[in-house]
Amino acid sequence: MGLISAVLGAPLAPIRGVIRLGELIQEQVEQQLHDPAEARRELEAIDAEADAGELSIDERREAEQRVLNRVTGQPADPDPQTAKPGSPERSDHP
Repeated sequence: MGLISAVLGAPLAPIRGVIRLGELIQEQVEQQLHDPAEARRELEAIDAEADAGELSIDERREAEQRVLNRVTGQPADPDPQTAKPGSPERSDHP
């Protein structure tokens, strides 16, 4: 049966290769998304932009929160008004 499987399965080899390549790319992306060193670099870049006056305080907070949410795996709530009270996305205090 091994020979028959090899002959009949040969046309599917390129498809299996593409699927495996996609899996490898996905693993790399997930590893990079949750890498603390990458998050630190992004946070430092945000700080540099804010210090240079390129970001407002609100923009800085939003950018930092996006990075932290991505690293921790928490979904981001795009509308701060619908965020749960006490959550980092919503500030109940002025």
